Amino acid sequence: MKKYIPIQIEPKWQEKWREDKLFSPDMDKASKPFYNLMMFPYPSAEGLHVGNMYPFSGSDIYGRYKRMRGFDVFEPIGLDGFGIHSENYALNIGKHPMDLSKVTEKRFYEQLMMIGDAYDWSRTVETYKPNYYKWTQWLFLQMYKKGLAYRKKANVNWCPEDKTVLADEQVIDGLCERCGSKVELRELEQWFFKITDYAERLLKNLEVIDWSQKVKIAQRNWIGKSEGATVKFGELEVFTTRLDTIFGATFVVISPEHQFVAKLKSEEVKEYVRKAKKKSELERKETKDKTGVFSGEYVKNPLTLEDVPVWVADYVLTGYGTGAVMGVPAHDKRDFEFANKFNLPIKKVVEGDNLPYEGEGILVDSGQYTGMTSAKARQEIPGKKQIQYHLRDWLISRQRYWGPPIPIIYCDKCGTVPVPEKDLPVELPYIKDFRPTGTGQSPLASVPEFYNVKCPKCDGEGKRETDVSDTFLDSAWYFLRYPSTEFADQSFDKQRTKKWLPVDMYIGGAEHSVLHLLYARFVTMVLNDLDLIDFEEPFKTFFAHGLIIKDGAKMSKSKGNVINPDKYIKEYGADTLRVYLMFMGPLSEGGDFRDGGMNGVYRFLQRVWGLQEKLSAISLQLSDQDLRIMHKTIKKVTEDIEAIKFNTAIAALMEWLNYLSRKSQESRVTRQEYKTFLLLLAPFAPHVAEELWQIVKSSVVSRQSSDSLKADSKASLKTDSWSIHKHSWPQFDKNQLEEEEVAIAIQIDGKVRDVVLTQKDIISNKEVVEKMARESAKAQKFLAGKSVKKVVFIPGKIISFVTSAD
Repeated sequence: MKKYIPIQIEPKWQEKWREDKLFSPDMDKASKPFYNLMMFPYPSAEGLHVGNMYPFSGSDIYGRYKRMRGFDVFEPIGLDGFGIHSENYALNIGKHPMDLSKVTEKRFYEQLMMIGDAYDWSRTVETYKPNYYKWTQWLFLQMYKKGLAYRKKANVNWCPEDKTVLADEQVIDGLCERCGSKVELRELEQWFFKITDYAERLLKNLEVIDWSQKVKIAQRNWIGKSEGATVKFGELEVFTTRLDTIFGATFVVISPEHQFVAKLKSEEVKEYVRKAKKKSELERKETKDKTGVFSGEYVKNPLTLEDVPVWVADYVLTGYGTGAVMGVPAHDKRDFEFANKFNLPIKKVVEGDNLPYEGEGILVDSGQYTGMTSAKARQEIPGKKQIQYHLRDWLISRQRYWGPPIPIIYCDKCGTVPVPEKDLPVELPYIKDFRPTGTGQSPLASVPEFYNVKCPKCDGEGKRETDVSDTFLDSAWYFLRYPSTEFADQSFDKQRTKKWLPVDMYIGGAEHSVLHLLYARFVTMVLNDLDLIDFEEPFKTFFAHGLIIKDGAKMSKSKGNVINPDKYIKEYGADTLRVYLMFMGPLSEGGDFRDGGMNGVYRFLQRVWGLQEKLSAISLQLSDQDLRIMHKTIKKVTEDIEAIKFNTAIAALMEWLNYLSRKSQESRVTRQEYKTFLLLLAPFAPHVAEELWQIVKSSVVSRQSSDSLKADSKASLKTDSWSIHKHSWPQFDKNQLEEEEVAIAIQIDGKVRDVVLTQKDIISNKEVVEKMARESAKAQKFLAGKSVKKVVFIPGKIISFVTSAD
């Protein structure tokens, strides 16, 4: 028998699978389509690290399993290569991103091939190629036509390091989610998508989609629905969710950006506003030391009819509600802190034990509403019922180079003119100086041959938009393109899309909960409203994977703990690395990568390999125990893969291998057992399973020379049904799962002292089980010198003796 040398067998099968297009389903004739997708990868020029390979492997295992269950599995791959990450890397190493993209694409795809994933390599998609971003620009035009794309001047998040604006979702704790720089506010004219028009639908559908719960919670919180009312304090309209506390409103606070501020003459107010505009939104929300300035103006509380002072304070934000709030310090912590600092009156209007009391209760000192519950008072007190959302419109403009140009032309005569669809793509030109300027304009603004253009309406002089679109727009629709890559005249074919979408299984990171995943849902809903697709949710099931850490920390270059999979694949093989990654822990939780763990998994696969030598030369009938263990393992592995609990499925295979190894000492392992084992192993370790399958299937005796093995293995590869990965998944027989014997615990005075094995037909016979228990040597030791006062018997579970001293 030849040795198990992964580097000799893995490239062979990868090439064979590609040559035969084994994993390329017929997109039009597939009878049981199943779209299995891993979240769009960003192609680092340095290639994959183990943390990337982890979810790729998990997604592939699920897809291979579904294929063996009879589905026509479509598992495509592509590269999300536009954006700041790639551009910054190009800047750091002194290369142009267009040139670098060719290098990164080659490197990334080579590594993806090495790990053995079952991709359809005939349908790759790369966002930075004109034949893709033509359709990203087309999507922008559909948004524009529907009135969902608009341009306005607004205070936006600005990253001083990346020299571009950021969407709210890209700001984490006041820092740029990409580089960690402190985000500033700048007033710029930008393009937005009206995702807020879809807030309620995005929220409502969370109740029915089959997604990881933590992602649904994150989206629900980000959308942030608040039900309340607006009321007028003089000329100021205030939004509140606690209308029941209006009798306790002793002041009004407006944001520094509120239009009311423009009419104020106070230099103190003007100076405060200038300082406030330099703060990030997070700083304004979370600063414990409240700041503010009195406007010099008063407005009338509509219920108490008292004049209350108007203050300007930066803890009130323009983007939420009306930009004006009523200050109720007795029942709101922020208002309480503000009132204490500026010596403003505090009036309690809801019964409660402390100040501020923020709960609900019975109203006091509230005029005709005194004695009502908070809930009833909110219904009775006059106010215009209104719903507000935390969600803001999606800012898509980016003042960078490496992205799809926004397809808009500005004309002095015609105004804002969309680029005609026939003129797409608006190609990104190759320019030498692509560094971000930091001026609020893209590098394309310094390229007149790009922006000087004729107006498509009047043929007069026009200028192109020089901003590019957010890279998250590229990935908000890519899953629609994969099945239709051969269609050059449309973004996605309607019939093809109807057959394959929505995506059946989508695996990706929870960190994209309010970025990619929310944007993809929004875009899908819009396309559904345009009658271009017949579904409004892109992914039937979304499973959030965990993260791989090394030495207790997330993998990153700055920490020096990034692990390149290449060396492990060279030393142990891709199968070993795949199985090890999945064995570390549940895919939903991730795990800590330790080199030492690789050896154990490698030995496991070596033992699987070696078992071929121990197969019985004659046909043997499986014993009842053999059948029970085999069917028990089939059931366990099947259910665990369905539940994406790959670690416990692998543990079950290891346990069965131990049993088979003990049998092999007497040459009693049958081909049925071995072939079943290989079928269960195939999704996890596809190369070694394929190699051994060919050997066993062609009845090659393992003691033949390695040369004849190789020849026989090749000779068997003739049709598309030759592969183990196209073979049917084993089915378990529930009748074979029942144990012949049942273990019943013997308990004496509350402690388990022994276990008695009984035949199934007598487990309910108390007299027989008690007799067997009393005959147990261990039980006799603890019953000696004692009287049994009581015997408790639970059939099939336990027999318990309660004793007292003689």
